[in-house]
Amino acid sequence: MSARRILVTGASRGIGAALVSRFLEAGDTVFGCGRSAADTTHERYTHFAVDVANEEAVRGMCNTIRTAAGGLDVLINNAGVARMNALALTPPEDARQVVDTNVLGVFNCTHQGIRLLRKSPCARIVNLTTVAVPLRLEGEAIYAASKAAVESLTRITAKEVGRMGITCNAVGPTPIRTDLIAKVPSAKLDALVAQQAIPSWATVDDVYNVVEFFLRPESRMITGQVVYLGGIS
Repeated sequence: MSARRILVTGASRGIGAALVSRFLEAGDTVFGCGRSAADTTHERYTHFAVDVANEEAVRGMCNTIRTAAGGLDVLINNAGVARMNALALTPPEDARQVVDTNVLGVFNCTHQGIRLLRKSPCARIVNLTTVAVPLRLEGEAIYAASKAAVESLTRITAKEVGRMGITCNAVGPTPIRTDLIAKVPSAKLDALVAQQAIPSWATVDDVYNVVEFFLRPESRMITGQVVYLGGIS
């Protein structure tokens, strides 16, 4: 497979940073963005300090990528925030931040990214969702609702961009030991894992495996799909 031009949002840490490392190991040219700086330094990596909820900032980033690389082959919409509270205890400003980042962030990056993907012979969009959607987890109402919106965006975007030769899919990880869930009680996470058909914690490599399946040229007919890890349905 020839080197790809890839944009990973939420690349400063967690799953995003790990995906960046694996793409670089595969020989790809990678662009990443996050609200904070990234530890990754590599001749084929460029990092942008961008809030994906900021439309103008995303447009500026994509214009820079167009100038530097001519376009993109892959967009990974990974950026996301979570607020693990009961609905009655969730401050409205927290709910707004979750929706702005998780939903409008995906919209903004996809809206601009389509323009960069259209000329690629193997254009791919992969969005990150969560098993909190099908499991309807208590204490994660606004987070799960935002990711349910991402899944709808995934399926409808797939229909709209299919004729352009672009596929759009999503992967929903089970719990992975990242900062996103650092404040969630261990007992709650262990109970979630126990519900899975494969009752074990996932790793970033499990996510990367599904992402790479979606990115393969042979996956050109796979679009509008949401794959949950762990046997959740």
